Amino acid sequence: MKSKVVFGNSKLRNSFNKLKKSKTEDKKLYEWLVRAFEDLENDSFCGIQVPKKLIPKEYEKRFEKIDNLWKYNLPNAWRLIYTVKSNEIIVLSIVLEWMDHKKYEKKFNY
Repeated sequence: MKSKVVFGNSKLRNSFNKLKKSKTEDKKLYEWLVRAFEDLENDSFCGIQVPKKLIPKEYEKRFEKIDNLWKYNLPNAWRLIYTVKSNEIIVLSIVLEWMDHKKYEKKFNY
């Protein structure tokens, strides 16, 4: 299902834009995220669904009601976390954050 990719908040959008201007390995992360966003635009469900019982309460506090959560595996064990919202007109893939695998394991209690 095609979707429009948006950021969960402006702070996240600003972090993404800083990656673009980086001259370090962050530039690679930017490229991986761009590829992930393209994949999400073509299929909002291309990631792996996180079971509802594993959705961190933090997301419910930081963002409006989260009733589904997805992860998209990026290279070098990075993870993109997003949720899917829809109405009859448009499907949105809302990027909540990206993190390395160590932070992901801690947040999701693996």
